[in-house]
Amino acid sequence: MIKRRIFYIFFLAISVLVQVLIFDRITLSSVFLVQYYVIFVLLLPFNLNKYSVLFLALLSGLLVDIFNSTPGLHSSAIVFMGYFRNFFLNIYSPRDGYDQNKLPGIQSYGTGWFIRYSFFLILIHNFVLFILEAFSLENFGQTLLKIFASTIATIVFIVLGNIIFFKRNK
Repeated sequence: MIKRRIFYIFFLAISVLVQVLIFDRITLSSVFLVQYYVIFVLLLPFNLNKYSVLFLALLSGLLVDIFNSTPGLHSSAIVFMGYFRNFFLNIYSPRDGYDQNKLPGIQSYGTGWFIRYSFFLILIHNFVLFILEAFSLENFGQTLLKIFASTIATIVFIVLGNIIFFKRNK
């Protein structure tokens, strides 16, 4: 139990640091913005209650907001994403249910399952993030392009990170 909590504290710190020190400094283009820190919420345990998920999402969003001087922007987007997490876990639940000892990652349920599960959650996150950032309908087409392009870029980097950094369950 304590070992798992230490892992998640470390995982939170790493995901936020990767976001603010690497992905916030790299500009692929004005539409491909990687929001890597959402991996923390995506990989939280299945049996975590919704209030814990929302609290941890808020914490990760606040840390990114503090580093980026964007008060409440990332926090609101990732809390919104965390709110819908259990909904999408239920939609994509395997026939036998989830193994509570596994993480909701590629190694446990495969790349196809993980992409389906994470796509809509990341899309929700990016929709809220970029709509709040623009706070206008003036360049709505550009905002929509940014939402979809950033969703794809984020999924690519999260899948790569998931494959590289997490061991395969046997």
